Amino acid sequence: MRIVLFGAPGTGKGTQSEKLVAEFGVPQISTGDLLRQAVADGTELGKRAKAAMDAGELVSDDVVIGMIRERLNEPDTGNGFILDGFPRSLTQAEALDELLADMGRPIQAVIHLEVDNEEIVQRLLDRGRADDNEDTIRNRLQVFQNQTQPLIEYYRQQGKFTAVDGMGTVDEIYARIKDALPA
Repeated sequence: MRIVLFGAPGTGKGTQSEKLVAEFGVPQISTGDLLRQAVADGTELGKRAKAAMDAGELVSDDVVIGMIRERLNEPDTGNGFILDGFPRSLTQAEALDELLADMGRPIQAVIHLEVDNEEIVQRLLDRGRADDNEDTIRNRLQVFQNQTQPLIEYYRQQGKFTAVDGMGTVDEIYARIKDALPA
């Protein structure tokens, strides 16, 4: 199983990824986790990422893709992986496709958890994190939608895109995700 799991903040990607990891034994790969680990480990890519983050800039695509490449070469990805939070741009999607083609392990499916914006706002407010106020949440949702719309079209044209209703119980949503997985 080689999938990309898309969804705005608060759509339940983390919860659903945990269930997929438990059932299928493939790792969830989160770019946020990779960045934090590389910075903590002081790797070459981590140093470049830290410099960008300390300057308040986005980490460059080549650094993020380098981290993804290193992670996908680890043995636990042999049976597949779940990418979470990557790709975030067409440039990243194209680089990912090229990387995975070189490895002979193309993406099989892109699953987009769709949840109504008002529901997302409520979920994130209920989480009660300090940085989750309504204006910030709505801005993050707008940024996410602007970033992912081109990606949705990109993967739709490849026949790999499936939208999944992210409303309902955890188990109902998980059943829909499993139905969307490649056979």
